[in-house]
Amino acid sequence: MSSTCRHEKTVETVKTVKVDTVRVYGEKPGVTFPGKVKAAADVNLSFRISGPVSKVYVNVGTHVKKGQVVAEIDSRDYALQLSATEAEYNRIKSEAERIFALYEKKSVTPNDYDKAVYGLNQISAKYDAHKNALTDTKLRAPFEGYVQKKFFDAGETVGAGMPVISMIGTNSPEVEISIPSSDFIRREQFESFACTVDIYPDSAFPLELVGIAQKANLNQLYTMRLKIKDGAKPQLIPGMTAMVTIRLKPEKTARVCIPLSAMFEIRNTPSVWVYNSDTQTVEARNISPDEILSDGTVVVSEGLNEGEIIVTAGVHALRQNEKVKLLPAVSPSNTGGLL
Repeated sequence: MSSTCRHEKTVETVKTVKVDTVRVYGEKPGVTFPGKVKAAADVNLSFRISGPVSKVYVNVGTHVKKGQVVAEIDSRDYALQLSATEAEYNRIKSEAERIFALYEKKSVTPNDYDKAVYGLNQISAKYDAHKNALTDTKLRAPFEGYVQKKFFDAGETVGAGMPVISMIGTNSPEVEISIPSSDFIRREQFESFACTVDIYPDSAFPLELVGIAQKANLNQLYTMRLKIKDGAKPQLIPGMTAMVTIRLKPEKTARVCIPLSAMFEIRNTPSVWVYNSDTQTVEARNISPDEILSDGTVVVSEGLNEGEIIVTAGVHALRQNEKVKLLPAVSPSNTGGLL
């Protein structure tokens, strides 16, 4: 006698659900301040030494490259000074080398050796200083840029450190604004920056924060510097007036919005199904809705965070920790999902 046993397999059906992403309700808060476009580098060039200016090689508006000589001091006296020091250096060096050789043979005292070392070090420092002084008779551009102003011409005598030429750099310009203490104390909430200028009303220029002064000025305002990102078109010119908008990070308690179809009740408490991408399951979460808008959007004050994924259709057919599949997004060219 034989018998046939049939084993039926139970196939678990995984539901496919439609989902949406939780979004912040309304625009991110921001503040706007007037500012001015400034050159990233704006410096006054001066000689490290004094003397009569022999040549000025540039004029206002001249474009100069980094390292280019822009002015020169009469080098005659500095060349003579170096020549005399070089002769003295060579003499003392020869004497010191002779003493060093005798010291190795123990023919001179340690005191004579120490004097030779000291004398050689002293004349070497003097020799290097006079070589630098001769080099410093030429004033070189520290960066690529344009000459903004000339303070002296050839034939005039300048002192060390006196401004001779003013330069601005060609790097991306900066925008400078002043913010009150009420905004300074919440600087950690600054998220993004952009500016507009009157002559380009339809263009917004993204900015990067360079720094904020940690001490208020005489007007009790804090100076804030922002760099215009490289490649901005059209290019802004130093001197332009700008309006800078600072976008703030949304607060953790910021309200969010969800579709009305995502909401259901558990024991008379408004709830939604939140999708867990790691486990591919859904879990119920209580929420605090504030208002329902005319377009079917629910504004929620508590229970959800921006960026979370929630189920928006078939919410009454799901159970806690149930595994689900996400409905593929509909292509813009396949309106209605007919293809």
